[in-house]
Amino acid sequence: MAAHDAVEVISAKRDRAELTDSQIDWVIDAYTRGDVADEQMSSLAMAILLNGMNRREIARWTDAMIASGERMDFSGLSRPTADKHSTGGVGDKITLPLAPLVAACGVAVPQLSGRGLGHTGGTLDKLESVPGWRAVLSNEEMVAQLESVGAVICAAGEGLAPADKKLYALRDVTGTVEAIPLIASSIMSKKIAEGTGALVLDVKVGTGAFMKDLDRARELAETMVELGKGAGVRTVALLTDMSTPLGRTAGNAIEVAESMEVLAGGGPADVVELTVALAAEMLAGAGVTDVDPAEVLASGRAMDTWKAMIRAQDGDPDAELPGARESHTVTATSSGTLTRLDAMAVGLSAWRLGAGRARKEDPVQAGAGVVWHARPGDPVREGDTLFTLLTDEPERFDRALASLEGGYDIEADATFEPTPLIHDRIG
Repeated sequence: MAAHDAVEVISAKRDRAELTDSQIDWVIDAYTRGDVADEQMSSLAMAILLNGMNRREIARWTDAMIASGERMDFSGLSRPTADKHSTGGVGDKITLPLAPLVAACGVAVPQLSGRGLGHTGGTLDKLESVPGWRAVLSNEEMVAQLESVGAVICAAGEGLAPADKKLYALRDVTGTVEAIPLIASSIMSKKIAEGTGALVLDVKVGTGAFMKDLDRARELAETMVELGKGAGVRTVALLTDMSTPLGRTAGNAIEVAESMEVLAGGGPADVVELTVALAAEMLAGAGVTDVDPAEVLASGRAMDTWKAMIRAQDGDPDAELPGARESHTVTATSSGTLTRLDAMAVGLSAWRLGAGRARKEDPVQAGAGVVWHARPGDPVREGDTLFTLLTDEPERFDRALASLEGGYDIEADATFEPTPLIHDRIG
């Protein structure tokens, strides 16, 4: 590998130059090995945030991060593979019913998931509220479970894109999280290294999402779809709404319970709609076009797969889920129509109740969270319960209530126009 030095690479991007393939390969490799210091990489990340990267640079940056670790291979499985990645939102429990649903339709789902940070929940945190369930599997266990059950949701191994692990932690503390080249390469390096044949991206847009406006969300989606296709992964993206939280719960155990309602043929309409839409895209990407995921969901077969998936990871799918010790209700002070429920307000409230963490090492409460009893468009009468707040620590209620203030509107004579759940499809 050609010799470069960190200052040279930083200066090039600071001065709006394109980084060469050789510079990108060198800086990612040197940073992973510890030869480029955190302060130097944070300087480069800020230069990328301010001055951007073209598609060639982003593709090479992604390839270099993949090359920093191992690649998984599922080509020996008896069925095709497909995966989904969400950019994160509030009440976004879609992975939980989606993975077993797609598996029940005949496509294997190797779902490597993460933990929550800030107001967005983490899939692993939710599943760890199931008694006995474990997140960490060896590659051999993962492949065996994909063959026998068809779905696995687990933590990414240490060997997968280690450059991304270092850079992700750095971006979080240096104000460079929002850089689209770094977001796209972070997500796609892990997903390409994971070895899935097809990938569906759920790019959230709205107040509770990472991307607040449609143009930025579309730019991120287009960048990631191009990276996936360039790497030989059949990739599409849906731009989905996150101005209102998904479903009726934000938390850990309460989102698992809601997901099980969906798998049992019930659950909130928006969670069902998005689960089925993403399942259809995953099946199409894997070449399975003769199965209707809505019919499979209604049949109960996906619930059977869910139980098998939980048991395979030492969880008890029939055990009672943990609950919170304390609860507090918020009632409506007027009558009318609920016209707005802000996803960020709900997400912050759940986080402050103990459902999320401020730092990666913080614990989370399995039973904490927020239940909302009305969604935008629903009629509300004065005195009706709007929210139930759940936590083990009652001293958390005041700050959680402060988060919800101004986070919803009830209007007496409103004509409500619903926002579409799916804004666009790219791919």
